[in-house]
Amino acid sequence: MKKTIKIFKINLLAVLLLLTGQMVLAQSTIGIDGFVRNYTGVQYNNGDINMLQNTLNLNFNLMGDKMALKANPLIYLYDIDSFDFRMREIYLDMYFNSFDIRIGKQQIVWGKADGVFITDIVSPLNLTEFLLPDFDEIRRGVYAVKFDFYFGNSTLEAIWKPVYAGNELPGPGSIWYKPPEFPAPPTFDRSKEIINPSLENSEAYLKYSFTSSAIDFDLMGAYTWDQTPSMFVEKQFAIDTTTHNPVLTGLLITPEHHRLYVAGGSFTSTIKSFVLRGEAAYYNGKYFQTADPMAEGALVEKDYLHYVVGLDYGVGHLKLSTQFIQKYIFDYDDNMDEDEVQNTMTFLGRYDAMRETLHLELFSYVGLKYGDALIRPKITYDFSDAFSILLGSNIFVGDERGMFGKYQDNSMIYTKIKYNF
Repeated sequence: MKKTIKIFKINLLAVLLLLTGQMVLAQSTIGIDGFVRNYTGVQYNNGDINMLQNTLNLNFNLMGDKMALKANPLIYLYDIDSFDFRMREIYLDMYFNSFDIRIGKQQIVWGKADGVFITDIVSPLNLTEFLLPDFDEIRRGVYAVKFDFYFGNSTLEAIWKPVYAGNELPGPGSIWYKPPEFPAPPTFDRSKEIINPSLENSEAYLKYSFTSSAIDFDLMGAYTWDQTPSMFVEKQFAIDTTTHNPVLTGLLITPEHHRLYVAGGSFTSTIKSFVLRGEAAYYNGKYFQTADPMAEGALVEKDYLHYVVGLDYGVGHLKLSTQFIQKYIFDYDDNMDEDEVQNTMTFLGRYDAMRETLHLELFSYVGLKYGDALIRPKITYDFSDAFSILLGSNIFVGDERGMFGKYQDNSMIYTKIKYNF
């Protein structure tokens, strides 16, 4: 299966290179830029260095009259010997009179919300460091064909994804790995976790966008896969030789992705000095875990609504923003592991000083039910257009039952030293 996926990707990249051959011969414009960055983080509770990352990000751009090629390799070096190479994007653009086509591995950003993913579901997420990476790095590239049709103030965007890509989750050994507690030793059957590339298994997305002086809005729909697998649980028993009664000996857990139908939209409107934003999506076919891992299957299928309303205000060099986010599960089952209603707020304050070379920022998520939060203050100084130093902190507080409170031992202070070229 993995070999089939690899061959598909190699063939796709080969097609991109062949299609751009004439552009190279025609002496198209070539551009190279990127950055190098050191990212070092220290935990508050024990002084351990929980992040030591050096990054090389490169952007290669080949521009022609009717075509363009972009490649974005990204290299992470952790500690002193852990090497992680990612081809984040490599795609070909073709330009026509009333539409564009993009084919290849690409990041696709939808929606109006900050720090939350509601209709922004085309590109899955790299959650190995929770929500801490920059959002242009947290999204994973996907192999897709994207069409943009332009007419008047409107755009129709159609996306076909032949190769499935899901969220990347932290594994054992990571400080972000928080596995559920099982009443018996689990074993895993991962035979259903891989989705082979095929027409039947492909995904489709459609978005209509309208822009005017009064309001911008989007309407979207998707036939997709759940990007995080659900865990189907089967109990395993043995017969006690003394009592002749069945005794639970283990759990067989089968991760499996399920199809989702998603419909939603977003809008932005300016009212005097304020910007009002909204975004919502209805998810059909989601499988939720039950709170009791001993329940048969330990899964229930429910629909849910996820939405956000945000308000931005800016004056001079000061920007203020807040959002209210709610997730509501329909036809709720009391045995479900998630709450029926989840309310979260975000707050952002940013001030630029010293001729916009010093940037002060405070961003926070606040879970309203458990009173937990992630608070992220940071200060950045730009020595020049190319060189900057950032000092920041990720502070997790509150009840361990909350989304953020359970990571309070991971609170850290960090620096990022970055050179753009």
